[in-house]
Amino acid sequence: MKFNEAEIVQLPKNFDRRGNLSVIEEIKNIPFKIERTYWIYDVPGGEVRGGHAYRQNQEFIVALSGSFEVLLDDGKARKIFPLNRSYYGLYIPQGVWRQMQNFSTNSVALILASTKFDSSDYIYDYEYFKAYV
Repeated sequence: MKFNEAEIVQLPKNFDRRGNLSVIEEIKNIPFKIERTYWIYDVPGGEVRGGHAYRQNQEFIVALSGSFEVLLDDGKARKIFPLNRSYYGLYIPQGVWRQMQNFSTNSVALILASTKFDSSDYIYDYEYFKAYV
């Protein structure tokens, strides 16, 4: 099932006394071509982001700063992935419900997406999602 394809990926780390550097390359570090990039920040305490699934879009999420959790759900089981290091990212295949929660102060979530924005790709209704999968 698609849910089992989700995984934490360790990104390359280049250590330097002046500051560290990590990189994400499409197809090499993530299994798709990047069509869209966006970030989420200044999330008020207790707020939840996401709460939807995609029919086609795949994502790769990195906590550039701070920490948060990504809850994934395949309609039968749920799993929480904590993200708190800028050299780890979470790959999420299409067809998986996702929700981001428990944002720390000043956290920044970078999201790389495999498709351009298309509102028809989103599934917002959880009951419909369960029937879909």
